Amino acid sequence: MNQELSELPTPATAPTPTTPPTRTFETELSSTRVGARLARLLAECRLRAWGLPLDPAALVVAELAANAALHGSDRRTGFRLSLSVTDTALRIEVSDSAGDRMPGAGLPAADAESGRGLLLVEALAERWGVTPGPPPGKTVWAEVPLADL
Repeated sequence: MNQELSELPTPATAPTPTTPPTRTFETELSSTRVGARLARLLAECRLRAWGLPLDPAALVVAELAANAALHGSDRRTGFRLSLSVTDTALRIEVSDSAGDRMPGAGLPAADAESGRGLLLVEALAERWGVTPGPPPGKTVWAEVPLADL
């Protein structure tokens, strides 16, 4: 499922889900630390309502939302959080307005205080990637198998 950290792939373009979602949730949030925290809290509420465990999905939402708030959008445009459940997986999508800044899961310096969020997403999700558009934006997505929830 996951590769060693030194062998992390470049994020892939999102494949289209083969199974239609059975449950969905979507919301727009401000590109602030408060917006990123709210994304996690709303995701946790939705997961509880759907009868799904919080971890590891809430951690993935937290990382993707924090990246969108800090690196992916300006305060005027915000970001969108989308959750969808199929028969086999929870798909988490975070869309922002910075399509010119594509994320990557590189290894930060050993003494770096940040830069490990996507490594966490890589470790917790079965797969993740980036889909460009609609201009000027992008969507960073991750899929967590229901068996892992």
